[in-house]
Amino acid sequence: MNRLKKIFIILLGLWLVLLTSVVTVVAVNQPNPVPRAVLGMSWGLIILWVIIGGSLMYRLRDPIRRIVLRIPLPWQIKFVLFVTGLALLEEVITTLMTNLAPAFGVAVGEAYIVASTNFLDVVFFHSIINFVGPFVFWALVLRRYDFRPFATFLIFGLSGLLAEVMFSGPQHFAEFGLWIFIYGLMIYLPTYCLPDATTRGKNGRAARRPGWYLYILMIFLPVIFVPLFAWIPYVVNPAHPQPSHFAPMQMN
Repeated sequence: MNRLKKIFIILLGLWLVLLTSVVTVVAVNQPNPVPRAVLGMSWGLIILWVIIGGSLMYRLRDPIRRIVLRIPLPWQIKFVLFVTGLALLEEVITTLMTNLAPAFGVAVGEAYIVASTNFLDVVFFHSIINFVGPFVFWALVLRRYDFRPFATFLIFGLSGLLAEVMFSGPQHFAEFGLWIFIYGLMIYLPTYCLPDATTRGKNGRAARRPGWYLYILMIFLPVIFVPLFAWIPYVVNPAHPQPSHFAPMQMN
C-alpha cells in the first residue's frame, strides 16, 4: 500500500474514532441508557471488526492469498464464498453485541445494532441475503476489469454508506468512516486473493484496468443484483417481521 493510501486509511480511522468518541461523551452525560448502550455496541464492532479484524487482514494478506490460490475451485466461486464468509463474520460480531445488551445496562431489544438476536435470522431475513447478489456482480466484473484491492475497499465501502443512508437516514453520512470500514473490509482481502490479472488458463482473468467512470458506476451498479437472492425470505416466510424484531429505540 503506497503512502497516499496509508494516509487515507489513517485519516479515515482518525475520523471514525474522533466522531465516535465525541458522540460517546455526549451519550454518557445523558440520563437515557439506550444511546450509551448503542455506543457501547458500536465500540465493540469497531474494536473487533475494524481494528483487530482489519489489522489481521492486512498483516496476513500474503499468507492468506497463497492458501486461497491453492484451493482447487474457480476463482469466481472462491471470491463469492470468501467475501460472503467475511460478511457473515461481521454479522457474528453485530449479533453478539446486540445479545450483550444487558452488559451495556439495558434489556435485550431495548438497544440493538442488528434486527434480531438470532444470527441465522439476521443473515437470512435481514442482511447478508441482500449482499450475495452484489458479491456475484463483483465477481463477474472482476473477470474483465482489474479493480485493485484498495479500490474495491473504497467503492464497496461507499456502496454500504449509501445503503445505510437510504435505509436509516442522511445522518449516516457523517459516519462515513464507520461504514466504509465495515463494508470495505468485507471485500478488500477477497480481491487481494484473486489471481493476477494477466493469469492465463482455465482459472485466469486476463482483466484490464477499468476506466475512471467505472470506479463511480461500481458504487451503484451492484445493487441491480440484490434481487438475485433477496426474494427468498419473502417466499419462505412472507409474514417475517420487517425491518426489525424489536420496537423502535427510545433515544431521547
